[in-house]
Amino acid sequence: MRIGELAERAGTTPRTLRYYESLGLLPPADRAGNGYRSYGEEHLRMLEQIRTLQEYGFGLEETRPFVECLRAGHPAGDTCAASLAVYRSKLAEIDAWVERLTAVRAEVAAQLLRAEREAGAEADAGVRPGAEPLCELTAALDGSGRHEEGTPPQ
Repeated sequence: MRIGELAERAGTTPRTLRYYESLGLLPPADRAGNGYRSYGEEHLRMLEQIRTLQEYGFGLEETRPFVECLRAGHPAGDTCAASLAVYRSKLAEIDAWVERLTAVRAEVAAQLLRAEREAGAEADAGVRPGAEPLCELTAALDGSGRHEEGTPPQ
């Protein structure tokens, strides 16, 4: 198949295919007598592997072991030792993201709870609706919880 057909079947562009080829991720296509690139089903499998991994957040260089595994004749790109190492590394990275996001979520939930309690206390104390809200950022500016008129909070 020619480059346009391969690109269409893989859901990408000929330019992307040439880029992958320049990086060594996609092996060079055979050239027909007329000079056109001629690709096979194995190229499509490699592209599908690259695109799937990228959808999962893998960088292009992280896809290299998977492509090389396919090029070596394995039926799947993730059955080689180098591919498994990339999976392990990515999983550790994802676990770190989850841990960080969990901590951030807990902090945001605590801030929301604190803010809701303060808003309820203000309502009970008769603070009129629409008054400028107090927040930790502006409280640090002048100690009152409010910034001076015309001066944006920092």
